[in-house]
Amino acid sequence: MAYDGFDERPFLVFWEITRACALACQHCRAEAQSHRHPQELNREESSRLIQQLAELKPPMLILTGGDPLMRTDCLDLVREATAAGLHVGLSPSATTRLIHADFAEIKAAGVERISLSLDGATRTTHDAFRGISGTFDRTIAAVHRAHAADLSVQINTTLTRGNLREYESFKDLMFELKPAMWSVFLLVPTGRAGTDDLPDPWDTEFIFRDMASLVGKAPFAVKTTEGHHFRRVVMQTLGVRAGKHRPGMRSPLGIRDGRGVMFISHTGVVSPSGFLPFDCGNVREEHPAEIYRHHPLFVSLRDNNALGGKCGRCEFNSICGGSRARAYGVSGDPFAEDPACVYQPRMAKASYRELV
Repeated sequence: MAYDGFDERPFLVFWEITRACALACQHCRAEAQSHRHPQELNREESSRLIQQLAELKPPMLILTGGDPLMRTDCLDLVREATAAGLHVGLSPSATTRLIHADFAEIKAAGVERISLSLDGATRTTHDAFRGISGTFDRTIAAVHRAHAADLSVQINTTLTRGNLREYESFKDLMFELKPAMWSVFLLVPTGRAGTDDLPDPWDTEFIFRDMASLVGKAPFAVKTTEGHHFRRVVMQTLGVRAGKHRPGMRSPLGIRDGRGVMFISHTGVVSPSGFLPFDCGNVREEHPAEIYRHHPLFVSLRDNNALGGKCGRCEFNSICGGSRARAYGVSGDPFAEDPACVYQPRMAKASYRELV
């Protein structure tokens, strides 16, 4: 079924099936805990949610956490979602639990892509970031085991003020590991992350310009998470028409928090994203489709004219719109301009139609 746009259904649904995790990452959005929460959705509630999401038909459902493998029924949920017609991704933590898992079974259950995190380009820096020794080696081993099982791999890298100097090493590592996708996440000050951890915007701009040179040329696709102005950089670098059709991109242009994205917490709370922690309702009480389509915050976040500051004036706001989560994390206003973008809009705002 073709994707029919942001107003009807999200393109990506992130479901935090548990907040439990054995790691202690410096910038954890979830502030994950070592044990499962007693109020997380039980199996019956989870099954009902899967059926509701099957009615909503998002193009992609990502099971995340915490560490989703901390739920013993994780692969059962994958099988159930796959049988209901959903396309499922899995975002586990690099723990001994993952290394002992059967990657062929993960793929057979219906997982279409597994995402793994590398936030330091070396054993020392990654393990320090993750708070547990051995995570770098386990992540590398998991990548190889996924490749051996013919399971598509996405590698997520969080850019912070502390690891920007490793960018070139990260890039070399991607050429070595050859994931299907390299997703560079631009830090949002939420959970355990603070504003002091944010990279300098000009440093980010230079990195995005280099990343744009990889598009269509690297043996892996490139995208950003909460770094939506990368789309603007790609268009300025490759030309608008080329940038509109970036090879390997599965998500439509203009997707951002609440606009094509929906997050469901371990206790059923629905938010515009995991990094924009507003309580917009609970799937225990409301159908997720109703929350996504009609909650005032979701409706406003889908409106480019609601954006403030230079994001509201920017000629690229229909394809970017800035990180609403970072705007909120820094200013307390989810409609404020994204402080991570250095671009100054034209005096007279051009429409996207005029750009192309």
